Amino acid sequence: MYFRTQIPILKSSIPIDYNSKILSIGSCFAENMAFKFDYFKFQNQTNPFGIIFNSVSIENLFRRVCEKKLFEEKDVFFHNERWHSFDVHSDLSNSDREELLETLNKAITETHKKLQEATHIIITYGTSWIYRNIETDQIVANCHKVPQKQFSKELLSVEEIQMSIQNTIELIQVLNPNINFIFTVSPVRHIKDGFVENQLSKSHLFTALHKTINHKLYTVDYFPSYEIMMDELRDYRFYSEDMLHPNKVAIDYIWHKFSENYISEDGLLIMQEIEDIQKSLHHRSFNPESEQHQKFLAKLQQKIKLLEKKQPSIKF
Repeated sequence: MYFRTQIPILKSSIPIDYNSKILSIGSCFAENMAFKFDYFKFQNQTNPFGIIFNSVSIENLFRRVCEKKLFEEKDVFFHNERWHSFDVHSDLSNSDREELLETLNKAITETHKKLQEATHIIITYGTSWIYRNIETDQIVANCHKVPQKQFSKELLSVEEIQMSIQNTIELIQVLNPNINFIFTVSPVRHIKDGFVENQLSKSHLFTALHKTINHKLYTVDYFPSYEIMMDELRDYRFYSEDMLHPNKVAIDYIWHKFSENYISEDGLLIMQEIEDIQKSLHHRSFNPESEQHQKFLAKLQQKIKLLEKKQPSIKF
């Protein structure tokens, strides 16, 4: 007798290992997964332009990166004593305009290089709802607390999202034809848009993504993080206090489902070694000066050196 459903996930034919170079882009859930990649010492870069939720803003950033189109003074504005860009998250905003432009253009240059070298790219979409700057008619990645009256709120159609996803794939493939795409939809519910509106938003993302995945021109993977959260973890004990974001238990579970299907067998073995080292590094001794603890530390350093020698990309 079964008391819960299990979502079938196909194992990747080109799994991630410790020689892989990963670029993760998208919503706040992309950051949750990136924390796991960082904890297990994979070669990973995440959200160089901050958290981005919608497909068009992600496409716009990749267009800039792929074409190495640098930010100029006209691309930033001053509001609430800080300089911002509508194309990026407020985490990059700065009180100094030149520093902001320098940060943005450094991100363009470095991400261009990372994209050329990447073996895998993971893109997490959060919503189909977008805000359009009324004055410029441009879709923004972040409103930066600019008054609401300066924007119109719109729901991207399935066709608009599908075209945006396809444009993103094609832009990246010109720069790196061998990169492997993994798409997912964030399991975080955007209830500020409304309960019904959130479901409508997610459904547009699902439909557009699966139309793209089924397109004969593209070979991409889809990881069902939203479906796992909604079905296998259909209980509020798996949510954080806001009852919207997955908590640590849920993130650990989703990561486990991801790793067993998208990480190579050798990679999983190295992950176990790293897990043992990480636990030892966080171990708190009752007597740090004792001979026993010093032997423990010496043995731990030896394990770290052996692992770093075996896999030079790993650094503790």
